[in-house]
Amino acid sequence: MTEARRPLTDPTAMRALAHPARLAILARLHEGPCTATEVAEVVGITPSAASYHLRMLAKYGFVEDAPARGDGRERLWRHNTMSLTVSPEPDDLPEVRSAKELLIKVWRDQAASEATRALENYDRESPEWREASAFTSTTLLVDAEEMKWLSERIDELLGPYRSSVRDRDQIPAGARIAEAQVNLFARVVRRPHGLPEEGSHRVARSGAGDG
Repeated sequence: MTEARRPLTDPTAMRALAHPARLAILARLHEGPCTATEVAEVVGITPSAASYHLRMLAKYGFVEDAPARGDGRERLWRHNTMSLTVSPEPDDLPEVRSAKELLIKVWRDQAASEATRALENYDRESPEWREASAFTSTTLLVDAEEMKWLSERIDELLGPYRSSVRDRDQIPAGARIAEAQVNLFARVVRRPHGLPEEGSHRVARSGAGDG
């Protein structure tokens, strides 16, 4: 089963999503439906704030009502089944480009935070989970078509394991929520502005401890 993609182009919707608490709520809902109270406990906000953020996410179609459980007294939420994508385009209007760049930045900050939390918890993981984890960076030599091919192959490999589409009745014992962060991009050539003069370097060093 594949996951439908939703390219984001509405600047208002993107700005509504570009909020750390809302991205954290979406991440939690990818693990399964939950109430505002359950979201609040994980994200670290009050239940009333969680309810507000959920309503805003629902307004722009990022989350929706889930079938009730138990006595049905608490409203249950789930993420929209479509995967979100954001791609800056050359013909973007200024307000669209600005919203895309803001959302991408907040998204990347959130991803970095998750990786940092995983690293901080690394020694508390079991040997098998430490061995399975990877924090790597690889320098590639590719043309645009090859990099696009790599991106598509990585997406194909990850697809069956996405928490939003995987059948919970078919997962192996010991399975848990994990995260894959993929960045493929052409490096921008570094253009140095010239080396600092030795004299100015000594001044900077001598003044570093003043005050």
